[in-house]
Amino acid sequence: MPAPLAAVLVVLSSAAVLVLEVLVSRLVAPYVGLTLETYTAAIGVALAAIAAGAAIGGRLADRSDPRRWLGPAIAVGGGLVLAARPTVFAVGGGFRGLGPVGTVVLVLLAVAPAALVLSMVTPGVVKLRLRTLAETGETVGRLSALGTLGALAGTFLTGFVLLSALPTSRLLLLTGLLLVVTGLVCTVVLPRTARTAPLLAMSALAALTGTWLVTAESTCEVETRYYCATVLVDEQREGGRTLVLDGLRHSYVDLDDPDHLEFPYSRRFADVLAEQPAGPLDALHLGGGGFTMPRHLAEVRAGSRSVVLEVDPQIPDIGRSRLGLRTGPELAVEVGDARTLIAEQRTAAYDVVLGDAFGSLAVPWHLTTLEMVEEVRRVLRPDGVYVLNLIDFPPLAFARAEAATLLAAFSDVAVLAGPPALAGDDGGNLVLVASDRPLPVAALAGRASADSEPASVIGRAEVERFAAGAPVLTDDDAPVDQLLTPYRPPRT
Repeated sequence: MPAPLAAVLVVLSSAAVLVLEVLVSRLVAPYVGLTLETYTAAIGVALAAIAAGAAIGGRLADRSDPRRWLGPAIAVGGGLVLAARPTVFAVGGGFRGLGPVGTVVLVLLAVAPAALVLSMVTPGVVKLRLRTLAETGETVGRLSALGTLGALAGTFLTGFVLLSALPTSRLLLLTGLLLVVTGLVCTVVLPRTARTAPLLAMSALAALTGTWLVTAESTCEVETRYYCATVLVDEQREGGRTLVLDGLRHSYVDLDDPDHLEFPYSRRFADVLAEQPAGPLDALHLGGGGFTMPRHLAEVRAGSRSVVLEVDPQIPDIGRSRLGLRTGPELAVEVGDARTLIAEQRTAAYDVVLGDAFGSLAVPWHLTTLEMVEEVRRVLRPDGVYVLNLIDFPPLAFARAEAATLLAAFSDVAVLAGPPALAGDDGGNLVLVASDRPLPVAALAGRASADSEPASVIGRAEVERFAAGAPVLTDDDAPVDQLLTPYRPPRT
């Protein structure tokens, strides 16, 4: 095999495996969430498939002339790449709520077949490039290096360039078709290959899986850089819109009435805002979503200024086109990670910071730690308030840990949630409020009670009991995903 062809095959097959590995978390997130387990499953399954493919390819190369099967293997790998997305669509619904094991199995179905077949390529190419045993080390080393460079190219191009330019479906389509075409070419140009039957079979496979990919119905309207996004129209309210990200209802807005807050947690946010001193407020929002609270604040407190830190550049576009978002001097959106962008905010610039950033069910771990909370405290004015929404379920290990983290930074902390959640018997949204001034717990309780949520506010003394024994989350130790889905009793 000529050296240039060998290099192309090794680089392309290795790059394609990593493209699929990077994209698989996007494919499975609507069904199993975007958590540490999802990323771990993607890496672990891909590595296992690469190892299995290398072993099978090496064994096959010693028993059969690689020129007979390299082209078909590359084309079949391309067909399996094309099939990854519709496979997830077909079976993903059955994996909801199955936890880490379900995540691994779903990722296995999406990634392993293509990664295994494509990882057979390098051992076959090595076999064809070995002219003498004296060149074994150099040949294997060079081709291994090329495979690694291909993997790096697939990783960086996908994460930094391609995902911002193309939706997941189109990336998979282009990658799969490139592999199929390369496989067909190899089947023609490599000697000692029975050509007609493999060419027909590979063409049929490519047509079938490519059609399946193109026609498979996605659960989302827009594939953003981070989410599968859909906007649902509320049939009960003419202006009602629900933003669904990765299958979860993240935000509700009423285009005709910004004062209408559908979700109970958003009404608890509004209760906290209502208890702030009269007049316009300067607010920093961690996470944009449907931009419900910035619009509400502008409606109820004329002249207020909101700055929204949103990691996904396409979420503001959806907000402008579908959710009534109007940006300007009083409502600005900064695109980027909230942890890095908050460091650029001026000290003591805000009256309130509202945290409502989620990746699936979890607040991203780096937004939960004491170091992040200290950044929030820095940008707040002396009497400012931090309001944080999170989701947790019994035994509420994450909520307790986040309460402990806020207690370590602020003088006063309150928790707003339904009585079953506060008792540890149920889960859902919990709103944590922190400040260096005494919080109006009685007033907040009165507002919640008037909203048909009595006995749903606890002050600092009860929060301390609620958080007793829970760890303070830090950048060095913030096992948020494990606290949400514990495999063992929470750490104390």
